[in-house]
Amino acid sequence: MHRGTRQRIDYPVFFVLIVVASFVFPLVLAEGGDILHTEPEFSGRLVLEMNGKQRQAQVYVKGDRLRLEYKYAARTERGFAAIEIIRPDRAEVWYVLPQQRELLVMPLKDDIIPTGLTLIGETTRTLIGPAVVADRSARLFDVQTERNGRRERYHEWVDEEMGVVLKLVSQDRDWSFHYERIRKSSQPAMYFEEPLGYKKRVSSTRQRYED
Repeated sequence: MHRGTRQRIDYPVFFVLIVVASFVFPLVLAEGGDILHTEPEFSGRLVLEMNGKQRQAQVYVKGDRLRLEYKYAARTERGFAAIEIIRPDRAEVWYVLPQQRELLVMPLKDDIIPTGLTLIGETTRTLIGPAVVADRSARLFDVQTERNGRRERYHEWVDEEMGVVLKLVSQDRDWSFHYERIRKSSQPAMYFEEPLGYKKRVSSTRQRYED
C-alpha cells in the first residue's frame, strides 16, 4: 500500500476515467490518412488537473485496460484504495481494498469518460499540426463537442506511433491531463485481473467519491 493511504483523493475515479478510456484505442487520423492500428502497451505517470488541484498516478496500459496506482489513496464506501483497475470490456471500474481483501465494483460511466479517442458528443475535429509531448512525436487536434446542450472545445495531442492521447486540455473549463515518462513495454495481464483471494462487492451507491 502506498504511503499516505489515510489521505484522500478528490475526484478519484472521475479523473481516471476521463483518462483512461479516452486514449487507448486505435485512431484513424482525420487528416493525412494515417491509420494507427496497434494496441498500446506502456507505463508512465498520469498528471490530472482540475479546478486548481493536481493529482498524480502511476499508470499501466494494455490495450483498453488500465491500472492506476495513485500517489494518495482514494476514499471509498468500503475504505481506502490506492489501486484502481479500469475494464471497459466489462463496463466496470474496480477498487482494490487490501485490508478487506475486497474488490469494490463500480460502473464505468461513459458520460464521464470517453471509451475511445473520439470524444463523446464530438462534432468537429481539425488537425492543427505536429507537436511534442513527453518527448514523443504527436499531432495536435482542435476538437469540439456538444452534449446535453453544452458545447466544449478541447486541444488533444495524439501520439503518432501508438495512437494514444498524450494530453487533453479543455478550452472552456479548468480541466486537463497529460502523461510523463512514458515507457513502451509489455504489461503483465495479471495487472488488470481480479487479485486472487479477493471478493467482488458491488458498490451500494454506484457513484464516485469526491470528499
